[in-house]
Amino acid sequence: MTAQTLVLPPLVPENAPFSTEQRAWLNGFFAGLLSMDGGMQALSRDAATALLGSPLPGEAAPAEEDDGAPWHDASLPIDERMELAAGRPVKRRMFAAMAQQDCGQCGYLCESYSAAIATGEEKKLNLCVPGGKETTRMLKKLYEELDGGAAPAKPAAAPAPATPVAVEPGRSRETPVEAAFLSKHAVSGEGSDKETNHVEIDLSGCGLTYEPGDSFGLFATNAPELCAAVAARLGVAEDVAVSHDGHTLPLKTWLSERVALGAAPDALFELLAAHVESSDDKQTLAKLAEGEDPDGDLATLDVLAALEKFPAATPPVAELLGALDPLQPRLYSISSALSADPGKVSLTVAAVRYRIGDRTRLGLASTYLSDRVAPGDRLKVYVQKAHGFALPKDGAVPIVMVGPGTGIAPFRSFLRERKATHAAGGAWLFYGHQHEATDYYYRDEIADLQAAGALTRLSLAWSRDGAEKVYVQDRMRESGAELWSWLEKGAHFYVCGDAKRMAADVEKALVEVVAAHGAKTADEAKAFVAGLKKAGRYQADVY
Repeated sequence: MTAQTLVLPPLVPENAPFSTEQRAWLNGFFAGLLSMDGGMQALSRDAATALLGSPLPGEAAPAEEDDGAPWHDASLPIDERMELAAGRPVKRRMFAAMAQQDCGQCGYLCESYSAAIATGEEKKLNLCVPGGKETTRMLKKLYEELDGGAAPAKPAAAPAPATPVAVEPGRSRETPVEAAFLSKHAVSGEGSDKETNHVEIDLSGCGLTYEPGDSFGLFATNAPELCAAVAARLGVAEDVAVSHDGHTLPLKTWLSERVALGAAPDALFELLAAHVESSDDKQTLAKLAEGEDPDGDLATLDVLAALEKFPAATPPVAELLGALDPLQPRLYSISSALSADPGKVSLTVAAVRYRIGDRTRLGLASTYLSDRVAPGDRLKVYVQKAHGFALPKDGAVPIVMVGPGTGIAPFRSFLRERKATHAAGGAWLFYGHQHEATDYYYRDEIADLQAAGALTRLSLAWSRDGAEKVYVQDRMRESGAELWSWLEKGAHFYVCGDAKRMAADVEKALVEVVAAHGAKTADEAKAFVAGLKKAGRYQADVY
């Protein structure tokens, strides 16, 4: 683009951010430039803007470059995401460090959380639950760049903060409400490798509403036996009052409700290093704090295991609490629809339990719902509005849903809504798990939905029932011609489940279907799927 010639005077506008003396000096300086022989005969608008450091009066500030955020893909490992963001401003690299799930557990979306950190509005770097320690470590490194001056200098005086927008109760992790636990019953069969429950919670008392595709947040508590074991390791009774972060509470309350006792954070290793005398222990802890794995057990070190690994270190309780991450709420895909289930919400939850050494580890919220609440108990909850995961507004639009295992949850919601609203568009569900006999969740309901016409096509995949493993993406390829015809008719495509493996494999299979049956090259097929995403016709709810 040809630079526009800047017509002068005045060389420096009266409203430029300079004193009278500075404006006079700059006017003389620019006039001198204009008179130089063989040099700059006219000062371009772009050059003046660059010299002044801000747009000229009457011009809008240049929009921030649209980089397309190619790293915004939850299936990519963090090192690949950071490579894609290399050379970008710190704020954009912080965006790439997030887990890319836009799950809302941190109280933001991935991009808005990174922006809040970069501007100093958010100081906590450990709120990304799915990103875990990888994200926290990367954010710390990038934050040091901000402090070190690699980022643009901050203004000397920050503008007064805007008045906070009031958030409706129950619509944010910051404003949870209380709802009553109703019931749970198993949807997995006896002998299944997964203990999966259908959980129902009464919303009639708090008045919360939701739409199909939304998520449900709840504040769980750590298992009592884990809290007791941590307190015993510290040699402190659970009923002892501990002052920390401006509050004085019994240690049991801190451990149960306020701090995370899962994966040991780097800050805990740093704290333990300050309380051991052995040089070997100090060296090991220093490596662990940097993400190294000197003994090959880093992945198994939760808070209790880390404390037990270094028995010589017993830090003061308040210091320990300060080194632990805050206990975060957990989000689940909603598996009900208010049109069919008025006044309540249901979740489909697989209880996480696994053995390491002589101790059984427990998933926080999944075992809270399975083991630690009873009918009538009050839960702290909120609804997380879906970000780009919802039914088409027009019920005549066909939908294709891919959701193995507990990934069926939002699609149960979709189908119950479509049935209640008599949606005319076709609905195709790809569902799978390990064994049909024990892992066919909601079998009877699915049959009823088929009989009612709400579910018009069903493709099942059981990975452990035959000589060869069969997954939902295999069923997609087998039905490729018909799947392509649905896409041609305008179908919306949805996937819910594991981000790293299943969702990535499903997208790969869809690209192959588009190439094979849409007469497209591999690059054209990828572009087609990218177009579906941009148009809101390919939506993912992944974790």
